[in-house]
Amino acid sequence: MKRLIALFLSVCTLTMLAACSSQGAEISANSKLQSSNILVAYFSCTGTTRQIAQWISGETGADLYEIIAETPYTAEDRNYNNSSSRANREQADASARPAISGNVENIEQYDVIFLGYPIWHGQAPRIISTFLESYDFSNKTIIPFCTSHSSGLGSSAANLHAICSDSVTWMDGQRFSGSASANDVSAWVDSLTLPEAEENKLENNPALSEAEENRGNIVREFNFETKTVQLNSGYEMPIMGLGTYSLTDAECAVSIAALLEAGGRLIDTAYMYHNEAAVGQAIRDSAIPREEIFVITKLYPNQFDHAAEAIDDALARMGLDYIDMILLHHPGDGDVEAYLALEQAVADGKVHSIGLSNWYIKELGEFLPQVNITPALVQNEIHPYYQENDVIPYIQSLGIVVQGWYPLGGRGHTSELLNDETITAIAATHGVSSAQVILRWNMQKGVVVIPGSSNPDHIRENLDLFGFELTDEEMAQMNALDRNEKHDWY
Repeated sequence: MKRLIALFLSVCTLTMLAACSSQGAEISANSKLQSSNILVAYFSCTGTTRQIAQWISGETGADLYEIIAETPYTAEDRNYNNSSSRANREQADASARPAISGNVENIEQYDVIFLGYPIWHGQAPRIISTFLESYDFSNKTIIPFCTSHSSGLGSSAANLHAICSDSVTWMDGQRFSGSASANDVSAWVDSLTLPEAEENKLENNPALSEAEENRGNIVREFNFETKTVQLNSGYEMPIMGLGTYSLTDAECAVSIAALLEAGGRLIDTAYMYHNEAAVGQAIRDSAIPREEIFVITKLYPNQFDHAAEAIDDALARMGLDYIDMILLHHPGDGDVEAYLALEQAVADGKVHSIGLSNWYIKELGEFLPQVNITPALVQNEIHPYYQENDVIPYIQSLGIVVQGWYPLGGRGHTSELLNDETITAIAATHGVSSAQVILRWNMQKGVVVIPGSSNPDHIRENLDLFGFELTDEEMAQMNALDRNEKHDWY
């Protein structure tokens, strides 16, 4: 609770803290919350190391990066009893360097790297060596942490240190068992003394904007080339997709097929949409690899008192091995306890990321101090007539991605919005539709879009958002349309 209270307060007090930043060469970790110069990089197969990494990120305000093997490790790959299993072969070969999928952008901005991994046969998995050899860590500080049932760090940290240049500072690491708690992680991080960020880092690094400096945390920027955003959970999520609210099972199947065929990979559903089974079936029926599809579902308040069971039920209904993200549908009695069940599902590997839907500034201020894992996403109603221009920056300042439902105004209001004179004029300028203008406006504000549709042509059009860009003047014209006109009760 302590670290999340600090997380909330840091947004309000950052300017005052900045005035003191020149005092002393070092500061303790617990006075350095929301530091943009810290990265938690970790490799996790079963979710245990991921949970520790997320707690460290929550304690320090660090960015998260998951080291993911280009060829994922299966359960058989990790079978220690099989001497010829992949993990055993790699661990026996000091030169093994498993390939990594993806990379850390702007590694130069980080001064401190928490490096996490499970212990395999007393050592770090060889993929950690791949990671260390992929970047220049000169003059950076690396703090190792490991997870294991019984083994400690042993010589793993020393062997990894030997891979790096002499200018890299290695601090004493920590081993965590599978039963470690958030409090255990907090106590360890609080005991550390971390080097202070380099002066003028933000000024010298164009990757960090003035807004990020003022907010004290790195806003999760959209990558318009990959069409994704990296969540604070370490996972990448597409920035546009399909909402399935009110779609029947048959409509769901057709819509998801059209989405996947057109290149879309983000699907939003919910228990209360009564189409989770259809969503899962459509995914299984597709030729798209499961790991390329990002599925969001939600627990409704009437499930909060049996959330763990509801999570298992959602997995069973969809027929999936894991769910990419589960949200609480809206605040309700028992929401904190339900969220803690989501946290456990993350630790168990059933869910990758968790978040909230229909939480605003007041609700977040009351809720966040009571949970351990910062939400990866908050999903709210957002469209040109209801823009949430105070809420969006607040959520983003916490390192949380914002997603908008009803981006086209919602049923009964879509026609009016699509025929708005300002929007149609901008659309004509770019030779695109009004819907495309609205969706592009959202994305340029850092809002993920999930328009709902059962029309394959509209679904394809709603994904075609990268051949044009709204000018600053056009963005201002769109922003001027705000009426604070909410179209649903959430």
